[in-house]
Amino acid sequence: MVRKIVVVGLRYYEDPFYKHVTGSSGPPAGCGHQRNRSLDSVLQRIPEDMTPTSPEGAPLRMPMEVPAPRLALPPEVPAGSDDSGIHTPPDGNDEERPPPLAAARSRESLDSGNPEETEKPPDPPDTVQPITNDVPATNNKDSLLRLFESELFDMNMAITYLFNSEGSGVQSYLANKLFSFRHEDVDVYLPQLAIMYIEMSDVADVLRPYLVHRCKQSADFSLRLAWLLTAFGGDSKKSDAAKLRDSILAEEIRLPARRGHHRSQSDASALRIATPSGRHLGDLASGRAFDNGCLCGEQCSCGALRLAPQIQFLTALTNIGRRLAGVADKERRKSKLRADLAALNLNLPARVSLPLHQRPHYVLRIPPCAAALLNSKDKAPYIIYVEVLETDGHEPLPPRLLPPAPPAPHSPPIRHTKSEENLVPEWPSLSLYSALDDVDNGDCWSHDDVDLGSNYPTRAPAPDCLSQMSGVSIASAQSTSSCGSRESMAVGAGEVRRRLVDATAAPPPNAFRHDPADPSALALKESWESKLSRIRSSSPYGSLSGWRLLGCIVKVGDDLRQELLAAQLLRRLEAAWRVERVPLRLHPYEILCLDRECGLIQPVLNSVSLHQIKKQSGRSLRAWLELEHGPPNSEGFLSAQKNFVESAAAYALTSYLLQLKDRHNGNILLDSTGHIIHIDFGFIFSTSPKNLGFERSPFKLTQEFVEVMDGEGSDMFNHFTMLILRGLIAARKHCDQIIDLVEIMRMGGQLACLRSSNSVSSFEARFHRGHTEKQLQVLVERLVRDALHSPSTRLYDNYQYYTNGIL
Repeated sequence: MVRKIVVVGLRYYEDPFYKHVTGSSGPPAGCGHQRNRSLDSVLQRIPEDMTPTSPEGAPLRMPMEVPAPRLALPPEVPAGSDDSGIHTPPDGNDEERPPPLAAARSRESLDSGNPEETEKPPDPPDTVQPITNDVPATNNKDSLLRLFESELFDMNMAITYLFNSEGSGVQSYLANKLFSFRHEDVDVYLPQLAIMYIEMSDVADVLRPYLVHRCKQSADFSLRLAWLLTAFGGDSKKSDAAKLRDSILAEEIRLPARRGHHRSQSDASALRIATPSGRHLGDLASGRAFDNGCLCGEQCSCGALRLAPQIQFLTALTNIGRRLAGVADKERRKSKLRADLAALNLNLPARVSLPLHQRPHYVLRIPPCAAALLNSKDKAPYIIYVEVLETDGHEPLPPRLLPPAPPAPHSPPIRHTKSEENLVPEWPSLSLYSALDDVDNGDCWSHDDVDLGSNYPTRAPAPDCLSQMSGVSIASAQSTSSCGSRESMAVGAGEVRRRLVDATAAPPPNAFRHDPADPSALALKESWESKLSRIRSSSPYGSLSGWRLLGCIVKVGDDLRQELLAAQLLRRLEAAWRVERVPLRLHPYEILCLDRECGLIQPVLNSVSLHQIKKQSGRSLRAWLELEHGPPNSEGFLSAQKNFVESAAAYALTSYLLQLKDRHNGNILLDSTGHIIHIDFGFIFSTSPKNLGFERSPFKLTQEFVEVMDGEGSDMFNHFTMLILRGLIAARKHCDQIIDLVEIMRMGGQLACLRSSNSVSSFEARFHRGHTEKQLQVLVERLVRDALHSPSTRLYDNYQYYTNGIL
């Protein structure tokens, strides 16, 4: 017997399963009743017969009177209800059935926040086993349950149903289902999970077991969740979100210390190791501001703080930005930035990382001279390049090294200390700055007064201008110079001649010059390969095999929550175009909100703004591309032109859908391969700078852009228009997934761009789901024409030029 299934929209279903789980006879009043074709196509791909089979392929017979096995969960996580969220017909014994002992004990452990205070089951495995939902196969299985159990059910569907469902059974089932997804897939929607935890108390109850479980497994996840709860949470300290955040930051939610072999008291006293106290955390003058005192290595058994070093490291970076905002002069601001980074370097290396980058690593050093201030009229954002050591988390830290100071004129040469070639392959298990309570602070960072020249080849690295100015390096140099030197530093005549040629040679025509009004232009124009080679050659850690260089922008005083939403939407659009095979190119970058007014941004490498190109070169955009990539008929220029058109079309359509504002030439980048990249999404949907409303065009399309495309009516211009049309057709096929993300983020009224009552409905209307493809073609041609001839674009560019000097 086949039962007809009626699907109404994506969110609500008139189905006996819905009635049984939610107790409601239909969707709430006011809900739309638009049929969702994408769900129909998904259900058609799910087989009606889902009878379990053996590994050999033979169907397994299951007697119908045997109750369905419950949803398998990690031993630590309790089920959300007696039947793991899916209600089965009552069998008469439900009232007498006692709750599982492991689930009850696990619930006590998770609710308390401290697993050591309650009796607890064994620790869950590091890798959560996939959840198996074995339900007796029947020919008339509910369509919604078949969808949840199918392989087509992904994390995006889970978020959508979790947000729209009102039945506790479905919510519990979906929350338990999170354990079956990869951590990377869940983390993409962590902002939405945090918002639902803050604003939906019923969903918070079922989400807590999963969130607590992940916090116990990962310190990085713990911090990301705590920062999101801080950024989007209210001021109430009694809310569930505030309690969870405080429990995370107080490190009450963590795996218990693994008990194993401990050193005897005599061993410990011999190594002079004290119980880790972390009393120096946050004190940059101590040299151990990011050292929690843990010396356990692979598995911590001493109970040292695991989150505090990372928090203190990022706090030190944001505090630098706050102090720089109070310095008006740009040259003084640059000097203070370098001095603050040099002081921070005295506490590195440390077991801290840049959360923007997923691969495990330790921070080794932040070269002060490589940092640069970014353009901002009122704030002081800055970019840094961080030397890190990629690791699996088990290697000890390398000893702290500083580049040697250059010898003073007319003074005896200084004997070399450890340099990048002097690093031994295996580091000692105890570094020079380990947590020893009775060791003087000065010993924590001084160089070893040992000559390694006879054992290891030496080559003095190029000095870092500020690291050597510290008293530590000078004191080390004085201590070593008193012992004399075995050989003098000599520079060959050929090397002198090469340096003179390099110093007097004319710079290439596309090179940038130093601009005191825009100090970041020169740093951003340098290619990443050149910067990588230059910094590595001057680094004392450059010879390590796991050495890497990472970039990071520190921004203080700006609300990055809207940028976080915009980055999510760009990724969803990019994924939709990739699935539909539309060659549109976006460049979404990582955003990390630390609170409501500061955060970290992943920089776009090998790119400069259109404003910097016009100011430094005085050329038009097409002339700059010809200068960079060759004449118009060359292969390099044609490749760059193709990249320009594909990326310009992608950001034109994105600007129309998201209503991006503040699109001046300082917020539009051009990379080394010709791609256009938009940055700074602080004004989207219904907001604009100072609510002036200058920008009325659908997107920014200037005559310079059209000139790169060989002019209006050319093949490349028509290709640009056709790409926008194909991108809109592809995006509206997946618009439900995109709109749901926005609707979730609207809860609580935290984002200014979504406070308007019609912001989400207007966003949905711009997908034009009721238009035919012929109507969409007419629409796109009109949008391109309006954007090209819009006077508001020129008006806003002139406004930015006269107020901020942006060309």
